[in-house]
Parts: sequence; C-alpha cells; structure tokens
Amino acid sequence: MNNSINVLRILSRVEQLAHCSEQADGMTRVYLSSEHRMANERVLEWMNEAGMTCHVDAVGNVVGRYEGLSPGLPSLVLGSHLDTVRDGGRYDGILGVLAAIECVDVLNAQSQRLGFAITVIGFADEEGVRFQSTYLGSRAVAGVFDAELLQLKDAQGMGLGEAMREFGLNPEKIHEAAMDRQAVLAYMELHIEQGPVLERELLPVGVVTGINGAARYAVTFKGEAGHAGTVPMVGRRDALAAAAEAIVWIENLALNTPDLTATVGAIRALPGALNVIAGQVEFSMDVRSAHDAIREKAQKAIEQELNNLCDRRHLSCHITLLQSTKATACAGWLQAQVASAISVEGHKVRYLPSGAGHDAVMMNQLTDVGMIFIPCLRGISHNPRESVTSHDVQVGCEVLLRFISQFKALGENHD
Repeated sequence: MNNSINVLRILSRVEQLAHCSEQADGMTRVYLSSEHRMANERVLEWMNEAGMTCHVDAVGNVVGRYEGLSPGLPSLVLGSHLDTVRDGGRYDGILGVLAAIECVDVLNAQSQRLGFAITVIGFADEEGVRFQSTYLGSRAVAGVFDAELLQLKDAQGMGLGEAMREFGLNPEKIHEAAMDRQAVLAYMELHIEQGPVLERELLPVGVVTGINGAARYAVTFKGEAGHAGTVPMVGRRDALAAAAEAIVWIENLALNTPDLTATVGAIRALPGALNVIAGQVEFSMDVRSAHDAIREKAQKAIEQELNNLCDRRHLSCHITLLQSTKATACAGWLQAQVASAISVEGHKVRYLPSGAGHDAVMMNQLTDVGMIFIPCLRGISHNPRESVTSHDVQVGCEVLLRFISQFKALGENHD
C-alpha cells in the first residue's frame, strides 16, 4: 500500500505541541489555559493543511472534517485528547490526534475521497486535571455533558462556566458540540499502550479489546491535631497514621485480587507541620478493573474497611465518589477490521485490554468504538520520560491508514 506516512512530520509536531506547556522542563497543558489555546491553534492549522474544514466547538474541542465522495456523508470519527496531566508525557493522547491528521493528509495528497467522511477531534479535556472531572470534551461530543458540571471549580475557585467564558466559549451552547448519532459510523482511537505488554513481546501494534471500568474517590480522615512531643502515643487520633494504614490495606487488597488495581495518588496532611500530629488527611483513590463486578465488590470492601478503621482509631471518615465509569468493550466488528489491517501490514495480531481510561469511554455512548495501541518505553506514561520509537509510530499510522482505507460500516458486506 502506497501510504506515504511522514513519521518525521508527526514527531516534529509532537515536539511543537510539547512547547505548549506551563513548564519548560515538562509537559503540563490543562483545559482552558493559554497553553490549551496555543495547542488548538496549531492543530487547526495542521487540519487545514490536510484538507479539512475545521473549527473549535462549544466546549473547546478542535474538530476537522474531511468530506467523502459527496458532501454530508456520515463520518468515521478519529481522535484523542490534547490535554495532559501535570508533569506528564508528550505522546499520551496527542499522538492519536496527530496520527489521524497524518492519515487524512495522505488521503488528501493523493486526492482520495472515500464512501464516508472522516472527522478528526482533538478533545479538550480528557484527564480532568483542572476541574477534577474527566472526559469533558468527549462528553459534549457524545451528547452526555451534564450541565451541573458547569458548577465545578478549579483550585483557584473559578467555576467551569466562568472559565469557558473567559476562554471565549459559550457554556449555553455546549449542546451544539454533540454529534448526530445517525451521522457517525464508528469511533477509532490510536494511543500509546501506557503499559509494558507490547514492548515486552517486541510487537509494534495491538488491538484493544476494551477499557477497564474505574471509580475515583476523595477521602478525608479527621482526627485531632496535637503536639508531637507531648501527646502520648496511646490515645492519639492521628489522621496520617490512619491514612497510612488504609493505604497499605488498599494496596494489599489489589495485590490479592486478580484483575484489580487500586491506587492512592495524592495525599495532603493538615496542618502539615513537622512537630504536629496530623489532625486531618485528604487523599485520592482510584479503583479499576476490566470486570465491573470485581471492581464494585472491591469498592464496597474498601469503603467498609475505611469506616471500620476510623471507628477503631476514633476518627471520622468522609468518602466521596467523584466519578464511576463501567468497563467499555471495543466493538468486535471494529476489532476484526483493525486485526485485518495489522495482518495485511505484515504484523502479528495481539489483542489486549486497556487499563487506562480514554475518550472512547464516552464516545461509546454515541457509537461503537475501537482502539489501536502502539508501545511506549517500558510502559511509562503520565511521566516526562514517556517515549516511543519512530518505527512503532510508523507502523501504527500505517495500520490506522489501512483501517480507514478499507473501513466498512456495520451492516455492510464484510466478505
């Protein structure tokens, strides 16, 4: 297949977007920031160069459309996210957007129009860093954006609705970002694996079978602050010691439960002084599994244990479920077409699940979804050391382009 994928152009664009960051020595690009605006402007430029008509939608997503053989045909949607975690990597999400643009660029350069349109989306907020609610961009496109989210506030107390207006968006028009279900054929997302499987097996590409369900919590233990040197050890109501016990218990539960991960990723002790017993501790908790029943059972066990622990230590405990998403299955018919593209390109077909969440979770409420993985160095992600090889990017894009060129919508003859 003469595809003319320009991997150097993709990697150059990755580097250009890496400069759209709060920090000079790492990647931080959060929703509705000046860095978000800079990234949107560059992606709009590249979409336009690839022959797409493009715009920023009502929630801040960058959307490009490449028409098919005739205007107005239903579209195959491709994309990923443009935001990052704090001090994250430069390929997470971004690579999927740039790979999709590159594939459209190849089609346009060869004057190829297909029996369907292609829509490429750079989702504005998948990570949920600023407002602590993930998938804001894809929720809007899928038509499931809850207006109550506009009341969320960032660490400086600015509400989401206010921040959108400051960015130049109109929160009252978010519904206009939603795509018509009848006008969408499927959603496909290329992404780095964020795990070590493909690299360990020396494979450049994989077929994603599904995305783990996840639950996120905010937990607060309240005890009693006191002098570190004068309050006897017996009878202390040390919130930090309780949190430490809880964190180890949570880790052991996950270690002893197949197909479960549980992580405490952020913790804050108050008043936070060297010579003061912690009177209050706040920490995050993330619980995931490919099997909803396993995850939900673990959630109940954790909540019960945390309450029991606080009772034993004479503390109060407040557990808030911030978000819960069920496991998302990638559509079998899309997996089959990705597998065919991989095979035709001369590579071994490897099926694997995704432990990380993706915009495909929300897009699945609009249409069938599929994903393509490429390896990342040692499985490292959400980290400045996140890295890929040009060879794997090349292969991933070739597979994506093959998938697009041979795509058949559900219900078409697949013989």
